[in-house]
Amino acid sequence: MNQNSAPKPTRRDALRMFGAAPMLPLGAVSFLTGCGDGNDPVVAAPAPAPVVAANFQTAEFMPMAAPTLATPAAMATTTVGSTLRISYDNGTAVDFALAYQPFFMTGDLVPDGAGGTILAGGYVNAAGQPIIDSSVAGQSRQFFSDSPDGTSLLSLPNPTVTGIKGKAVFAVVQFEYTTRDLAGNSTYGTLPSPIAVLTLDQDQTTGKLTLVKYHNVDTSAAHGLWITCGASLSPWNTHLSSEEYEPDAFVAASSTMFKAYSRNVFGNETTAKAYHYGHMPEITVNPDGTGSCRKHYCMGRISHELVQVMPDNRTVIMGDDYTNGGFFMFIADAERDLSAGTLYVAKYTGYSIDPAAAANKITWIKLGHATSAEIEALANTLAPTDIMDVVYAVQNGSNDASPLTPAGTIDSTYTLMYCDGKANWVRLKPGMEKAAAFLETHRYANLAGGSMAFTKMEGTTVNIRDKVAYSALQNIQDSMVSGGKGWTAGSGVALAAKLGAGGVMAHDLAGGQVDSTGAAIFGQWVPSQTKALLMGADIAADALGNTADPNKIGNPDNLKFSEKMRTLFIGEDSGQHVNNFLWAYNVDTRKLSRVMSIPAGGESTGLHAVDEINGWTYIMSNFQHAGDWGSIHSVVRATLDPLVKANYKDRFGASVGYLTAAQTQYSTGAKKA
Repeated sequence: MNQNSAPKPTRRDALRMFGAAPMLPLGAVSFLTGCGDGNDPVVAAPAPAPVVAANFQTAEFMPMAAPTLATPAAMATTTVGSTLRISYDNGTAVDFALAYQPFFMTGDLVPDGAGGTILAGGYVNAAGQPIIDSSVAGQSRQFFSDSPDGTSLLSLPNPTVTGIKGKAVFAVVQFEYTTRDLAGNSTYGTLPSPIAVLTLDQDQTTGKLTLVKYHNVDTSAAHGLWITCGASLSPWNTHLSSEEYEPDAFVAASSTMFKAYSRNVFGNETTAKAYHYGHMPEITVNPDGTGSCRKHYCMGRISHELVQVMPDNRTVIMGDDYTNGGFFMFIADAERDLSAGTLYVAKYTGYSIDPAAAANKITWIKLGHATSAEIEALANTLAPTDIMDVVYAVQNGSNDASPLTPAGTIDSTYTLMYCDGKANWVRLKPGMEKAAAFLETHRYANLAGGSMAFTKMEGTTVNIRDKVAYSALQNIQDSMVSGGKGWTAGSGVALAAKLGAGGVMAHDLAGGQVDSTGAAIFGQWVPSQTKALLMGADIAADALGNTADPNKIGNPDNLKFSEKMRTLFIGEDSGQHVNNFLWAYNVDTRKLSRVMSIPAGGESTGLHAVDEINGWTYIMSNFQHAGDWGSIHSVVRATLDPLVKANYKDRFGASVGYLTAAQTQYSTGAKKA
């Protein structure tokens, strides 16, 4: 048969799977006629009796337009108008219309796997008891999150969950915070972040995933979790979580937020210790759909956005979602074990955000080596004043370039630095280098000479084939700009102007690296130089209120790379786009495509690209805090607020889900966008 006359490949229910939903497996396929009913030709892999064989060649995303007030309903929900084109080496191509399918909305009652139900995104204390929102008399209910975030999808070899008709697949989902209580008061940072294991029934014909069990992971042994943000899947199939915006141990005892957190977790305002938070939790999924949590205290106490483990199972790069943040690396002592290792911070002597400019070399400064057990022991016993002296400078005008200090308190033994944009004078106590490196990492990295200049370094991911890692800078401003708030001349980062819309940076990975003392650094996956990849663009407010070009990325946050599709997926946390977007960027063609629009006022989260589970490819995507209105929404708020409230439980709900794909077109020759 001439391959151009091959029968059109379709599938009943149209092959629904892309991302976190069923999608065409990106491997060898065969075009078959009839599948038993005479009406539904299919694409199958492998095929028992192929007519024409073809191999996957490329994946290309056809972008959607950004929604406008011409269709306000589209601005107030998850809107997907994009198409995925799969091309094969025989000249054929198949187009799939993408859509969004949630597993649940937070606040829903979902199956607990034992015949009962459980509240999705619900908060519990250290004893496993529900935490109740009693802020409005007569309306008390269990708190649930409006901010699902980091998600991992995985499979296990011998699952034991009952009620599975296809194959068991597991997802781990963490919930960063909840925005407000019933009375409208902010609850940010006052509740312990829940983390759940979802058992999903994977239909082997369509790839569809159906929730059959929801299990809350007990985090009490890790002292509860603090503001869990992004996440990644380790090469050994565990969920690597995060704790961002670590509480400042020098002021935590008087912090209203931290005292409320302690009260909600432990029942009193004094049990929680600041040094227990700002670390990297790891979740192991069990075959019965439960999970366990351990926290690694030796990877630096920073504003962990997420970590990315390299293919050597030892090298880890970390996002630091912080103003005056750093680029950190951890190298574990042993493969597949993050409980001991060496911590480094990057030093630059120049930095550019121009994609046409040359790459900037990285020097790695060793901060120390430790085990998780020894640092947890220090966290249990040390007060911050045991480690260092800190004096907060008085801000002088609009920036801290010339901070004022209380008279008579500072001498030459103190070092001026900026932490989260605030001027600190810091003096290390003798013999406390290890404690400082792992419990006061931001301050110690400053003392060690690291480039502590970055403004919210968010997601990280890796392109294995090209040996390139990617980092998102949500904003490029303040401490990155010469003379900006919190900027220091010694950081090695001195941009001429800010770029509020941020961008994505690329790091070349290499072996044979040495640290700042000349000592060899283990491995072949160490970032050696950094170059700008993809930048947003600030604009004057447009008709909708966007202050970043809506046809470019704006304030990137989540990053995940698909090796098979050669695509970098980018989720936004943007205060400059009225609707945040999920983007797909092909690293070969350099084509940027808008894939999905998030409800206005919400953030794109939970991104996870999985090239293959049981023959299917998935991309997970969540969103959080729909209708979290700011000044950028002044044009649209009156129109969209009632729609968002109707869609998402009066703004208390948010969705956890995935993209799906339905075949719309088959062609005998690949088309160009």
